[in-house]
Amino acid sequence: MFERIAELVIRRSRIVLVVAVAALVLMGVAGAGAFGKLLGGGYDDPASSSSRAGQVIDEKFGGETNLVLLVGASSGGVDAPAAQRSGRALVADLKKEPDLGNVISYWDTDSPGLRSADGREAMVLAHVAGDGTERDENAKRVIDTYAGPYKGALTVRAGGGAAVTSEMGEQSGQDLVLAESIAVPLTLLLLIVVFGSVVAALLPLVIGLTAIVGTFAWLFLLGSVTDVSVFAINLTTALGLGLGIDYALLMVSRFREQLATGASVDDAVRRTVSTAGRTIAFSAATVAAALGALLVFPQYFLRSFGYAGVGVVAIAALSTLFVMPALLVVLGHRVNSARMPWASTRPTGSRPPLWGRLARTVMRRPALTALPVLAVLLLAASPLLGISFGTPDERVLPESAESRRVASVLTEKFGGNDDAALHVVIDEPLGKRPLETYAVALSGLEGVARVEAGTGVYGDGRSTATGPGNPALGRPDAQRINVVTTLPPKSPRAQRLVGEVRSLTPPEGTHPLVGGTDAVLVDSKASIADRLPLAVALVALTTFVLLFLFTGSVVQPLRALVLNLLSLGATLGVMTWIFQDGHLSSPLGFTAQPMEVSMTVLMFCIAFGLSMDYEVFVTSRIKELHDAGHDTESAVADGLGHTGRIVSAAACLLAVSFFAFGTARLSFMQMFGLGSGLAILIDAVAVRGILVPAAMRLLGRSAWYAPPFLRTLHGRYGLSEAAPAPVAAPVRPVTPPYVKDSTEV
Repeated sequence: MFERIAELVIRRSRIVLVVAVAALVLMGVAGAGAFGKLLGGGYDDPASSSSRAGQVIDEKFGGETNLVLLVGASSGGVDAPAAQRSGRALVADLKKEPDLGNVISYWDTDSPGLRSADGREAMVLAHVAGDGTERDENAKRVIDTYAGPYKGALTVRAGGGAAVTSEMGEQSGQDLVLAESIAVPLTLLLLIVVFGSVVAALLPLVIGLTAIVGTFAWLFLLGSVTDVSVFAINLTTALGLGLGIDYALLMVSRFREQLATGASVDDAVRRTVSTAGRTIAFSAATVAAALGALLVFPQYFLRSFGYAGVGVVAIAALSTLFVMPALLVVLGHRVNSARMPWASTRPTGSRPPLWGRLARTVMRRPALTALPVLAVLLLAASPLLGISFGTPDERVLPESAESRRVASVLTEKFGGNDDAALHVVIDEPLGKRPLETYAVALSGLEGVARVEAGTGVYGDGRSTATGPGNPALGRPDAQRINVVTTLPPKSPRAQRLVGEVRSLTPPEGTHPLVGGTDAVLVDSKASIADRLPLAVALVALTTFVLLFLFTGSVVQPLRALVLNLLSLGATLGVMTWIFQDGHLSSPLGFTAQPMEVSMTVLMFCIAFGLSMDYEVFVTSRIKELHDAGHDTESAVADGLGHTGRIVSAAACLLAVSFFAFGTARLSFMQMFGLGSGLAILIDAVAVRGILVPAAMRLLGRSAWYAPPFLRTLHGRYGLSEAAPAPVAAPVRPVTPPYVKDSTEV
């Protein structure tokens, strides 16, 4: 197949480029509409109790509260005559808004829970209608209309879930622009340093940008038929730029290597596509398999990254396999044009490349060299013993964000946070007496400030109501009960309260559904925990099968899986130490909180896939040499000598794409960028440079073991890197002369 691709591109190189340019223009036009199709949120399981509770509230009670307007009196308190008049006017205006429902205020209900302890501020609760982008746009319009001074007597500030989501989407766009403005120029500079040629350096950047534009078009199509998270854009840009550069770097390097041996341009392209092209195809398959595992999760936030990841990997690989060879055919020897002064070819000598020397040093004392590295990785992974998980809330925003400031006031000054209340929904007819009995039982649970129902307000488990009921909470065929707590939202105690509410004996014949912020967190964690074993099993199985088809060994896939898990454990441990335990919170400007559960799973899949990317890069050349007759030690040393600098350069370039998101103001995007970049560097340096040669030396000939029936299977269905080169005898070959342009980049 790869030989046919090479022949097609050689014969029709200019046609391929014309088609590619036309496709790029069309994808750019389609991709420009992607932003309007993508949604915020997506962290909950649609089939969970909390999601079903939200659906019932939307259908029968006007929707859950997702907008909180914190209204402060300019002078006096909210009970002052001027404040009351302005407050009622504000509520009347809000009730006229077509996109708002369930508007409830202190001035309507006289509920003490909607007034601050000092009497200077009050809450107006509302539900912003719409799904995804529509809701964000509606919330932004309402906030822009009413936030700020109102009629001279009040000051309005916005918070709640809709305000938080709106600010997160806006901040994400700003973070993306800043990250790419850093990553693209820095990447180009590094490519020039690596290649020593401006022309050669521009080629990987062309593939990376093509992958990004193509995936934007892919997201536009997906967003037209299913829910896709807006944060998939961030993954698309980082992964598209990085993988496109990785794959193009490998292909350009092999092409220049072939030219340096005296091959013609056509022959160099043939050899490049049949060797590096096959490596790229396998690498793309392993990365896509890791990211495709995200599709097993019900949260569309995670599924979106699966869609985007598989799309960007496929587009990057296809662009590299077709567009890059066509560019190389057209450029020929001009690929080395605009050479930098430091890139002059060094005279031939006997000194092998740095990575080859390192591999030989490691293999002389494999256990002694590997043990300190293993100890450091295990130490880095140790914070995982105390890991805890959460979902995004206002704390992921910078402290200056208005919705975060409002949340702080609600926690500090109000007797219970109505915005974080648990919502108990009974979607069956229920009489007054059973409803009162159930509400009283709920009010007696530890941490509950009050329970609001259609029959009254209850507290401390007292059998009589302490306040009037809200008729809007009751219907003939359903009842809604708000459980307002004094517990910090998403705290361990608040999560335990969700379980206590659900385990409380309900009224006979009813099946209460429990929703709200804390219930969503509990259900999201349970849902991900249920699907995680399946996702991990799929990743491990597909990786094992692909590497077996690639190497013909059952030991190599197992070695790769074990070493990758070590590097992943170290990465996640460091991220836990930083973002959960709060180290480096001051210089990075974030608030320590539990690890975001969806982003942690995403980071695991991305880091695993990229680790397998470099595994294929290195193993492909080692296997090529092994098939040509080299013994294992020589194949490993010379294979790393040929690929080590390519892998390290590719890792640095890809890490730059991710590290650029360390400048983000959203803390979970910081974690995503820094964690992914760190995982890449750990894998490229510690794993590929130290642990792989040590493991291969310790395994010896058994590194290539496979049972007889699997060897037969591989002989029939397996794919090799390239046809083995003929050798006179299986003796250890002499290390080839060191030539910078051929053995390294």
